[in-house]
Amino acid sequence: MSSGLTAGRPSRTGSNPAKTLSILAGDEKPARVNFELAPAKHRALKAYAASQGKTIKELLTDYIDQLPLDV
Repeated sequence: MSSGLTAGRPSRTGSNPAKTLSILAGDEKPARVNFELAPAKHRALKAYAASQGKTIKELLTDYIDQLPLDV
């Protein structure tokens, strides 16, 4: 009698639902942007973002979205 069940790691199945949905939606993988900033400037940026109710990522993304970029 075989139940049809197999042992193994689900991550080894080769199926990645998130990746599959991303491909179907046409989404691109986000690019990471890294740069160094003086600690005082980082604290000031973090405080400013918090005062706006945003994270640094949200603040910078909103700023970039407002730039006149011809992409």
